[in-house]
Amino acid sequence: MSALKDQITEDMKNAMRAKDSERLGTIRLLLSACKQKEVDERVVLDDAAVIAIVDKLIKQRKDSIEAFQKADRKDLADKEASELVVLQAYLPARLSAEEVTAAVKAIVTEMGEASGTKIGPGDMGKVMGAVKAKLAGKADMGQVSAAVKAALAG
Repeated sequence: MSALKDQITEDMKNAMRAKDSERLGTIRLLLSACKQKEVDERVVLDDAAVIAIVDKLIKQRKDSIEAFQKADRKDLADKEASELVVLQAYLPARLSAEEVTAAVKAIVTEMGEASGTKIGPGDMGKVMGAVKAKLAGKADMGQVSAAVKAALAG
């Protein structure tokens, strides 16, 4: 079992003891998503897979907050925002925008040298695949995508 999953389980127990129902509900949701992935794919999740699940749940919360704010449902948006805060505690420290840009430029340069051809906007998929492998869980993929587009355009 992954260390991150152990920590999440311990946090769930602590939330139960503290009778923190909002935090407990969010942690149970996260553990449920992890368990579902394990059952569906018949694997034991490592830390990287748990982080990917947390990322997915955070993206869902952000989308929901945006939709609820458009629909003028402040109560539901606030609930999603509190869940978002709990989930973000399980993510590792994120790279800054400058670090993401530097990493993307290095990968694009490395890929260009390896292939012997100039990397251009048509190679977005290949570059994103390589970048995603190196920066998964360390950076927001929306930010990474923007950095890749900028690197390929310039």
